[in-house]
Amino acid sequence: MVGADTTDDAAVFRLDDRTAIVQTVDYFTPVVDNPYDFGQIAAANSLSDIYAMGARPLFALNIVGFPVESFPFSLLAEILKGSMDKVAEAGITIAGGHTVIDKEPKYGLAVTGIVEPDKVVRNSTAKTGDVLILTKPLGTGIITTGIKAEMVDAGTTEKVTRLMSTLNKRASEVMIEVGASACTDVTGFGLVGHLHEIVAASGVAARIRSSQTPVMDEVWRLIKEKCVPGGSLENKRYADSFTTWHENVHESMRLALCDAQTSGGLLIVTPPQKADRMLSALNEAGVDAAAVIGRIEEGPACCIFVDP
Repeated sequence: MVGADTTDDAAVFRLDDRTAIVQTVDYFTPVVDNPYDFGQIAAANSLSDIYAMGARPLFALNIVGFPVESFPFSLLAEILKGSMDKVAEAGITIAGGHTVIDKEPKYGLAVTGIVEPDKVVRNSTAKTGDVLILTKPLGTGIITTGIKAEMVDAGTTEKVTRLMSTLNKRASEVMIEVGASACTDVTGFGLVGHLHEIVAASGVAARIRSSQTPVMDEVWRLIKEKCVPGGSLENKRYADSFTTWHENVHESMRLALCDAQTSGGLLIVTPPQKADRMLSALNEAGVDAAAVIGRIEEGPACCIFVDP
């Protein structure tokens, strides 16, 4: 049902009229120093693709690369413990996995989920007039780069760790209950990059109100001090080819909108008549940062317009 042609978040395979299997895989190098926290974040990030498809996870498999000669196995045990606890929070188990010796630690999950075929939420079905709702603030890429550069205090580290390790489970459940036209999760290509996947797959355009888009406060200082990851700068260069930036949208905001996220929120595309209910239900479910950030428009397909 869903393959690689629309760069959607997961593959979907129909088993019969009532059941489809959803499959995804994701892993990366550590974004924080604490191994338990890294395991939590990696698990939440891997599960996010299942939630973005409107599916329910069934089980997961570990994917591990580990430098056995330079790191103790106790560190790996903490990574796996963090992931196991986060997966248990999602209501599933890790059923196995595979390890290889690597030069640096890498960890993630292959996750299998399930969904009814007529309830799959794709990235290719956005419609003109639909409203864009983002469920987590932006800035994790910039802040984790600040952590590596020792430019971030302990409070900010704890804050961004908590954000990245938060499951998109409740946001997905609300999305399914209220009803969405389309969805994706915001990860490595940044908000603008993942929105571009939606408009390209759907044959529409989109408009973002940057002043309404939630961004973590700590981001602005780090951008001012030139602490921006290379991936976010690459995202911005790519985004310039299809994005019309209003002259009053400052360069720092443009970078934040293109920041490469780890375990970011869901970008939910919802019919306009459901937008208020969606936002209210998200807030009631504890998704406090959820905000309306723009809408889908007619216009040149694949184009994004960013206003102040």
